[in-house]
Amino acid sequence: MKILLLEDDILLHESLQEHLEFEGWDVFSAYSSDDVYNLTYESSFDLYLFDVNVLGESGFDILKALRDVGDKTPTIFITALADIDSLRKGFSVGADDYIKKPFNPEELLVRIRSRYQKKTVVVYKNLKYELQSHQLYKEGQLLPLSNTLANLFHLLISHKNRVVSLDKLFESLVNPNPNALRVNMSKLKNKLDLDITNVKGVGYMLKD
Repeated sequence: MKILLLEDDILLHESLQEHLEFEGWDVFSAYSSDDVYNLTYESSFDLYLFDVNVLGESGFDILKALRDVGDKTPTIFITALADIDSLRKGFSVGADDYIKKPFNPEELLVRIRSRYQKKTVVVYKNLKYELQSHQLYKEGQLLPLSNTLANLFHLLISHKNRVVSLDKLFESLVNPNPNALRVNMSKLKNKLDLDITNVKGVGYMLKD
């Protein structure tokens, strides 16, 4: 799923992007109305996540402009504006959902998974993995993994044929260090018969 994230708070933007990409979604970053117009001109998206008070036009005005030209992409506003008039305006310009700051990123992920993400199954050799539920099946049988291995596998399978950075992989470890990562990658590779490539100094990649 391709998501366009409009948020001008850099720390919040990076945090949300990290959570969304962990789910396997492709996140395109925008910090102003000009960014949004340029990106939507070049490509289509599956979901918009728009802050309201940003550089240039407001998130409300941006969505109205997009709706006026026939863009029906589902949109969630993420904003500190909590008054009823702002809520009413957000929905009047075409929003599908509205989440008030501050919020737990997991709440946003739950809403996206339940309302906007189509159930996606990735097949790899004799494995089937449900990206939405994070359930792994081997030859039809549910296969449990430890939290560490499950998180590492999710990162690899959702970015299949792309390198996952060391920093992102370290986040799945209790004691993040290269040796621990190497040991867990070896366990994962042997347990599931995975073709995992170590791109030295950069990260790891699961190859078809």
